[in-house]
Amino acid sequence: MLARHIVKRFAYAGLMLFGVSLILFAIMRLAPGGPEAVLVGGELSPEIAAQVRARLGLDRPLLVQYSSWVLAAARGDFGRSFKTGDPVATLVLDRLGPTLTLTGGALLLALLVAVPLGVLAAIRRNTMWDALASSVSLFGISFPSFWLGIMLILLFSEVLGLLPPSGLSEYGREADLGARLRHAVLPVLTLGLIQMASFMRFTRSSLLEALQQDYVRTARAKGLPDVRVIWRHALRNALIPVVTVIGLSLPVLVGGAVLTETVFAWPGIGRLAVGAVFERDYPVLMGVNLMIAAVVIVANLLTDIAYCLIDPRIAYR
Repeated sequence: MLARHIVKRFAYAGLMLFGVSLILFAIMRLAPGGPEAVLVGGELSPEIAAQVRARLGLDRPLLVQYSSWVLAAARGDFGRSFKTGDPVATLVLDRLGPTLTLTGGALLLALLVAVPLGVLAAIRRNTMWDALASSVSLFGISFPSFWLGIMLILLFSEVLGLLPPSGLSEYGREADLGARLRHAVLPVLTLGLIQMASFMRFTRSSLLEALQQDYVRTARAKGLPDVRVIWRHALRNALIPVVTVIGLSLPVLVGGAVLTETVFAWPGIGRLAVGAVFERDYPVLMGVNLMIAAVVIVANLLTDIAYCLIDPRIAYR
């Protein structure tokens, strides 16, 4: 049953990607301006602009352009960058690793801190621990990622001199794992603190609701230790809303990485997308946006699978 559901979701994912690509293609092609002014620079005569657009294939009808792009994309060819001439797939894949490192580290940090804090706040309701966890949550929600990143740079790089302020690694030490980890601390912390707040709040509220259920009172009446009742029985059911939030946060993490990568000069998908926007590099923008759309779809699929693993009562048809 689960396997059939996954196959159906993948079929829907293909249709959704097709729809997203059609909408993105139309929006970018119909937007005012074009890449010719950026590529050549300065003022362009209509004749030169027409020559550049013809060389890039932008003078053809939109339907013809889209059909050619879809047929090539089906073969794994997403075109070449208008700016550099490099294959779009190569550019995106080169930047995908740093972005996955950043978002994966931020998600792991948020989960390792938020879930225990949420559990502690729920079982110690209206105590100092609850107030502390709520303060951490309020802190994470209140500050935008770009401001938080700048403040962390000022504190840990400029004032304390403990961590590097930007970049993926140090020059000449690209293969040094320790140097790469030190460069990743601040951007991961910046992105993780934002997600940590929402994870903690949902864990606390969901666990508080689960602790009021009859099966929890029955387990306690049988003499089971509180640790077993909370972590094995109550928390498992309380995690279903949390899993939903985690699944929805994955595209948010990728989107938030755009600002974080810009602040920390992190060579990921976010910086690639920002540069493509300013340069009106349509093929790169299409590749980046389709990758983000695929992340959203895969995140929803993984969330559905996680529901089944957490609660076997959930059935798929």
